[in-house]
Amino acid sequence: MKRRFIQCNVFSPDPGFGNGLAVVLDAEGLSTEDMQRFAAWTDPAETTFVTAPTVPDADYSMSIFSPGREMKFTVHPTLGSCAAWLATGGTTADAGRVRQHCAIGIVEIDLSGDDLAFAAPETRMGPMDPSQKDRFMQALQLPPEAVRNAVTLENGSEWYLLELESAEATLAVDANPVSWQ
Repeated sequence: MKRRFIQCNVFSPDPGFGNGLAVVLDAEGLSTEDMQRFAAWTDPAETTFVTAPTVPDADYSMSIFSPGREMKFTVHPTLGSCAAWLATGGTTADAGRVRQHCAIGIVEIDLSGDDLAFAAPETRMGPMDPSQKDRFMQALQLPPEAVRNAVTLENGSEWYLLELESAEATLAVDANPVSWQ
């Protein structure tokens, strides 16, 4: 089956200055493994896969993959996929907004301004799982006394935050050799 594929530039009108995004339209029938393999092959920060809506009230559904994993939500894939979908003939049930379904639910994208816009998903924060905290401390070679607080923040994507004992301790961390995959 032939599928439409778009390499697009999000957040800049100039090629090579925005956030690159790969968008696969007509992605029906692709397995999670197929999507992950394609995302690793194309290798931008994110690749999205657009399908017909899978829930009521959505104009279309979308899955987001980085080269290494599936993601629930991120900003530039949300906006870039919407722009690609509209540019290739996508039509909305409501002329003023697109209802995009992804792993966090329906994201309503406002079409009324010069640029696409949406309200960010709810942000939740809580203590980091101790095993995750230990993994980060080991990878970053941090002694236990260096970490004041460890939390997980989720706003569609998960973020792991370590508060260190001082600014100097933070600046001394060498995260370059760490592989997070």
